[in-house]
Amino acid sequence: MKKLSILLVVILLVSSISMAAFAQDGGGWLDNLLGDNEKEDDGLIKVGFLLKTMQEERYIKDRDAFIEKAEELGADEVIFDSANNDENLQLSKFENMLTQGADVIVLQPVNTGTSSNMVKMAHDSGVAVVNYDSLIMNSDVDVFLTQNSWAVGELQGEAMVKWFKENRGEVKGNVVLLRGQPGDSNANAFSQGVLDTVEEYEGLNLVVDQSHEGWSPDLAMATTENALTKYDNNIDAVVANNSGLASGAVRALEAQNMADSDQVFVAGSDADLLNIRYIAQGKQTVEIFKKIKPLAYKAAEVAVTLAKNSDKPIEEIVNIDRYVDNGQIEVPTVITEIVVVNQDNIMDTVVADGYHEATEIFEEE
Repeated sequence: MKKLSILLVVILLVSSISMAAFAQDGGGWLDNLLGDNEKEDDGLIKVGFLLKTMQEERYIKDRDAFIEKAEELGADEVIFDSANNDENLQLSKFENMLTQGADVIVLQPVNTGTSSNMVKMAHDSGVAVVNYDSLIMNSDVDVFLTQNSWAVGELQGEAMVKWFKENRGEVKGNVVLLRGQPGDSNANAFSQGVLDTVEEYEGLNLVVDQSHEGWSPDLAMATTENALTKYDNNIDAVVANNSGLASGAVRALEAQNMADSDQVFVAGSDADLLNIRYIAQGKQTVEIFKKIKPLAYKAAEVAVTLAKNSDKPIEEIVNIDRYVDNGQIEVPTVITEIVVVNQDNIMDTVVADGYHEATEIFEEE
């Protein structure tokens, strides 16, 4: 009985000490044991950068420029990943960035129509989202960084009209429009300028208007092949939302000995090396050069600024160019400019900007 009494006293004493320790540290030991849903503030600036894909050559440049600038501006860690154009994979990688303690996530969405769930998830965790390149619809995303997407199709359309006048003597012919991912906000923005041009000129006949899952060059090649077959090679212009789609079109034209910019107008957008080579070789007519470094640099600047000033309205810390309606809010938007590249100005554009080396473009086949 005496031993039992001593044991009870010891247990009570240990319990008292444990409760005192719990009160003193606010239950921190229990939080450590059970975990804490709140993002831990370790005093470091962690920035996530999640691209939709690395399929196109340009995204290597996005990644490298972003990381370079973010670290230069004081980011202690840049968490980079991409999603292979798979929205479920992107969601998983986004969740991982939140788990790793990102203060801000710069997100280029795979699916602009369904990515609002990631924005909500981040905001619920106290993390800001910088929308990169393609507008996330129906969300309260913090800020949108993009090139002048609305002008891409306009510039392609203007170049196409000029080509028809110089090569056909009139603006008249069959046009193929190769769109990117179905429903993608950028694909829609790029395409609108082309549609407006076709509508403006009665002689232009839009014979194909096709979206392509995953922005696939192979699917774009198949679409172009089908158009050539259906219209007995009577295709005058192919306008593509990006470089990869344009390269698919050029391959289809090559198979018919029609990859000649005097014979068929071809326009792309991104200024990938292969496409600039096509322009130099006379197989493609124009590319829209959406300068990657200024966009990636600006995104890094905005992300680090947000991480350092999370309590301030975006308009107080970032220069906003315009507001864009995404179906839920007018999104504060920062815009970088774009340039048309043709055979005459390759040296003054992509080479002068250091985007491609002249030796890479003009190397012998």
